[in-house]
Amino acid sequence: MSLERCVMAFAGFMVLVSLALTVWVHPNFIWFTAFVGANLFQSAFSGFCPAAMLMRKFGIKSEAELARMSSTSL
Repeated sequence: MSLERCVMAFAGFMVLVSLALTVWVHPNFIWFTAFVGANLFQSAFSGFCPAAMLMRKFGIKSEAELARMSSTSL
């Protein structure tokens, strides 16, 4: 799985978790949902995403890196 897809999956998971926390734990967890959404919005324009930086440290490669790897192995 590419870095870009991992970031989207992680963001979707965090939104679902924060909504569940809002419903079943405390209504103020809605601010967590807002934080995830704001982070997605700013990363679309700035390219800065803390989750992507962390995932990259774990060795997850971007789509471009995966494409380069598959074209050199042919």
